[in-house]
Amino acid sequence: MAETGVRVGLFVTCLVDLFRPSVGFAAVKLLEEAGCSVEAPFAQTCCGQPSYNSGDRQSATRIAEKVIETFADYDYVVVPSGSCAGMIRRHYPGLFAEDAEMRARAEALAAKTYELTSFLVGVRGFTRVKARWRKRVTYHDGCSGLRELGVRDEPRTLLASVEGLALSELSGAETCCGFGGSFAVKYPDISDKMVADKVADIAASGAEAVLCGDLGCLLNIAGKLCRLGRAVEARHVAEVLAGMAEELPPIGAPG
Repeated sequence: MAETGVRVGLFVTCLVDLFRPSVGFAAVKLLEEAGCSVEAPFAQTCCGQPSYNSGDRQSATRIAEKVIETFADYDYVVVPSGSCAGMIRRHYPGLFAEDAEMRARAEALAAKTYELTSFLVGVRGFTRVKARWRKRVTYHDGCSGLRELGVRDEPRTLLASVEGLALSELSGAETCCGFGGSFAVKYPDISDKMVADKVADIAASGAEAVLCGDLGCLLNIAGKLCRLGRAVEARHVAEVLAGMAEELPPIGAPG
């Protein structure tokens, strides 16, 4: 049985905060149903990934110091994003290679930081949700969650318990959608071709909605779906698992 009284710090992420706060509320609902006490510390900011990916290690290190301090006292840190969770788990320790004390603190934070679905399933043993959504869906595996954290089976395990939901596996589910943070800005033509291929695969799946655990991927995919006039919804997996999909507009919907 999973331990009780677990204190979780929710790392909300910039994109969730600015574009889709409902993902954060869905994460809180799921974590509380899994027996956790959840807080979203007001002092949190970006994880520093944009600076890190652009080669600005000095700024990334300053941001990492702030995150480490903010979340130091929680039992776990949970992130509704494989991308941001991957930054903390895989890259924070390396930012402090010359500072033994800070590296130890970064490693301690990395060890207790999890992507949302991997925490629910792997740490809490939470495999069934109280949700219903009568849709045929497909799932896109975001690069960071899949390649940096090994998250693949966990969202599918939870989705299998959603009443009325049917999952059609996506051809090329593990292929990048072309977002890649600043990649989409630096190489827009390549990015557009990648997301066009992704959307074609989504359409071929026959799904009514595409789900993912990373909002960056979803914003990219939703934008292309909209531009091509595809009647496929884009949804964060947390919203579906929390039973909130029916009351929320799809990602990228007007208004």
